[in-house]
Amino acid sequence: MGTTTRENIPTKEEFSLFQTLVHNRLGINLPAHKRVMLGHRLFKRLNALQLNNFRDYFNYINHLEHTKELETALELITTNETFFFREEKHFEFLQQKVLPNISVNKTFKIWSAAASTGEEPYSIAMLMQYHCRSSWQLMASDVNNSVLTHARKGIYNDERARFLPAHYRKEFCMKGIDEFQGFMRVKPSIRNKVQYFTFNLLDDMASIGMVDLIFIRNVMIYFTDETRQKIIDNIQTILNPKGWLFISHSETLHGLSHDFNIVQPAIYQRK
Repeated sequence: MGTTTRENIPTKEEFSLFQTLVHNRLGINLPAHKRVMLGHRLFKRLNALQLNNFRDYFNYINHLEHTKELETALELITTNETFFFREEKHFEFLQQKVLPNISVNKTFKIWSAAASTGEEPYSIAMLMQYHCRSSWQLMASDVNNSVLTHARKGIYNDERARFLPAHYRKEFCMKGIDEFQGFMRVKPSIRNKVQYFTFNLLDDMASIGMVDLIFIRNVMIYFTDETRQKIIDNIQTILNPKGWLFISHSETLHGLSHDFNIVQPAIYQRK
C-alpha cells in the first residue's frame, strides 16, 4: 500500500467534494474516517493520469468525456472486503428455521442485494444446494461492475474462505495449484446458480420481481435515514408476505417506518 504521506491523502476540502459526489450518485455517506482509505484507493489513478492533486482528479471525472473514469472512481471508493459465511447466525437460521417451512409447490426466490465480490451469494447457493429440496432461484446484484466481474469468476484466496465449512469447500470448490496455490475457485455447479446483475439500491425495485428472502447486509449503514427509509419502502413492495429480510448485525431498522416483525437480531419477517 505504501507509506501514508501528505500527497496521497486528500485534504478535508478535497474529501468533502468526493463525499458529496458519492452521496449524490449512490446515496452513500462517506464518514470522515474514510479519508485515508479514499486516498489510498484513488492515488494510483492520479498518478496514471498525471494529475497534481485530488481536486484536479475530481474536476477530471466530472467532465462529460470522462464518464468511464468516473465509474472507475466510484467502484474504487465503494469496494468492500468480505468473506464466505459472514455472520454465520444468518445461515444457521436459514437452514434451521426457513428452509423446513418453505412450500414445495413454488420456487423459493432469494436476492442478495449487495453482493460485492460474490462471497455472500455463493455462501447462500452452497447452503441451498446442500440443504434445500425445493426449487429455488438466487439473484445477486451490486452497484459496482468490477466486483461483479470478480464474483462471476468465483476465484478467492484462502483467507476469504476461512469460515467456509469444510464439507462445502470439498463439494463445491476446486483447490488452486501451481501459480494458484493459496486460492480456490467455486465450481460451475454453484456459479451457474447465481444470476448477477448491476443494480443501484436507490432505483425502483419493480424489475426485481417478487422474492421470498432478501439479504441486504453491511450496506445500509452507509446511507442516511431518509435513504434507508426509501430502500425499506421499496423492499416492502417486492418481498412476499411472511418473507424474510436479513440485515447485518451492525444495522437496525429502528427509527424507520416498516411492516416487519423482528425475529432475532438482524433478522426480520414481513407481516
